[in-house]
Amino acid sequence: MSEPQSFYDAVGGAETFHRLIAAFYRGVAADPELRPMYPEEDLGPAEVRFRMFLEQYWGGPRTYSEQRGHPRLRMRHHPFAVTPSARDRWLGHMRAALDEIALSPERDEEIWKYMVMAAHSMVNTDEPTYPGAIDVSGH
Repeated sequence: MSEPQSFYDAVGGAETFHRLIAAFYRGVAADPELRPMYPEEDLGPAEVRFRMFLEQYWGGPRTYSEQRGHPRLRMRHHPFAVTPSARDRWLGHMRAALDEIALSPERDEEIWKYMVMAAHSMVNTDEPTYPGAIDVSGH
């Protein structure tokens, strides 16, 4: 008996994850609310990190852990004000990227459910409650 195929392999492996994350970051690069959360001049390093994380999560190479250790997603996102609005914008770009790569409906639903759960778990602050409110996180 052979081992069951991983999600990573079932959706096309590295090529599919490259396409997904490239499409996602095209949206993020043009988003005035999300772009400041990526302090590097070039989004390339963030794109590589996110792609490696997702590839590992979905059964591909373990490169992310080998290079960066445990994901510690909430800790890594803590310096940024991840509001419900930012979450929704992030999900909008991810939804557009998933639509662009056109996975099978079953695979799309599986990855989308994960993305929604993960995005909700990253929210770490409320929206400013009055006009002109200052974001004390510095972002």
